[in-house]
This record gives sequence, C-alpha cells and structure tokens, in this order.
Amino acid sequence: MDLNQQTLILTGASRGIGEAVALELSKAGASLVLNARNPEALEHVVEDCRALGAQVRAVVGDASQDQTVQFMVKAAKVLGNFGGFIHNAAVLHSGPLVTELSETHFDELVAVNLKASYLLARYAYPNLLRSGGGLAVFLGSGATELNFPGSGVYGATKAAEEYLAKQLALEHPSITCFVYRPGHVDTAMQAHHRSAEGSGGPALRERFGGSQKRGELHSPQEVAQALVRLLVEKPQQYHGTIVQYRA
Repeated sequence: MDLNQQTLILTGASRGIGEAVALELSKAGASLVLNARNPEALEHVVEDCRALGAQVRAVVGDASQDQTVQFMVKAAKVLGNFGGFIHNAAVLHSGPLVTELSETHFDELVAVNLKASYLLARYAYPNLLRSGGGLAVFLGSGATELNFPGSGVYGATKAAEEYLAKQLALEHPSITCFVYRPGHVDTAMQAHHRSAEGSGGPALRERFGGSQKRGELHSPQEVAQALVRLLVEKPQQYHGTIVQYRA
C-alpha cells in the first residue's frame, strides 16, 4: 500500500502506541486525522507530525461519540484520498473483578473498545466502498484469550472488537481489515496494570511487574514501525486475520 498522500484516521493518537504510529505514518508520507480526548497532548503530536512534513487535522473528543467520528471522517475527506482508519484508542480499568467493576467503568470499556469500532466502520466504510477499497485496522489484545483476575471486562470488550473486525472483513472483502496485536508494550496502560488495585490487583502487579523487570516490554516505536511496514508491504494478505507483533 502506498501511504504517500493517503489520508488515514488514527484514534488514541496523543500518547503511547498511537503517538508512535502517527509519527511513523508521517514519515511514510501519509496525511492524518488524529483523534484523542486530551487536547494539549494531541496538539503536541500534531506539531511533531507536521514537522515531518505531514498534513494533519486534529479532532479532539471521545471516539465512542457519534459526532466525534463524523467529524473525523469529514476531516479525512477534506484532506483528500481518504484511505481508511486505525482504531488504537482503548481504556483499561484494571484491578477490580467483574463483580467489583463500577457500572460507569463498564460502560466506558464497552464504549471506547467496542462502540467506537462500530462507529468508525459505520461512517468510514460507505466512503471507502464508494472509492473502491481502503483499510481498517483494529488494535487488539492478547487479553481476549487469557482469563486473568482484574482484567475480565477489558478482555471481553477487546474480544468483541476483534470479532467485529472479522465480521467486517467477511462482509466487505474490498476493504482490507485486520487486527493488530502489539503484545506487551511499555505504555501508560502497562503502568496501570503494575499499579492496579482491587481484588485482582496483586496478581496483575506481579505478572506485569515481572514482565518489566525481565525486560520483556517492547517500545511503542518498535510496534509502530512493524505495523507501518505491514501497511506498506502488502496489507491485503492479512485481511480477516489477527496479526501478532513479533520482535
């Protein structure tokens, strides 16, 4: 896929993996619509991408809100050559067991990890189909296959997101759609696991603190570079699959 002059939407772009992906896409020549909820942090990334020569538009807001996603798609169309989206935004709320998790946090997990995926597809796919194809990438998680105390609802919502991605791949084969699992990455979400409270906190702190001590964490830059390589080389071969980052 030639990313030069293609416009891609990227959610969760203000830090961690999202920030790293934004920078790597900019280096590859893509134009970007970057989304996050923190305006100051997002503006910092926008400036860095523009310094690399990218055309960038920022859409501040919650990706699980209808209006926010509509603004993203409209901004991408204005930039031109709308090529698709990468849904990286996610929330975690690790530590509480399923029965301890507040309803507010449950609703937020469902909204950002699942509803935002649906909204991106709902508003982006009709435009991509009219242009003959495009790209839809969802950042997945190994938590979908691992039951672990304190991360059950996160794993359930990410599993639903991955299922949705496979369904989209089935229903619209002309749009390359796959899940990219970055593995254990040195991000704020990993730090959240290492300081988790609630009944699942001790197990999470032991597991993820151990990963850090053993040097098993990848950098956001590493996983971002690997993803952009996939997009540049031949992303169609991954359509309908789950791609796991390998160092």
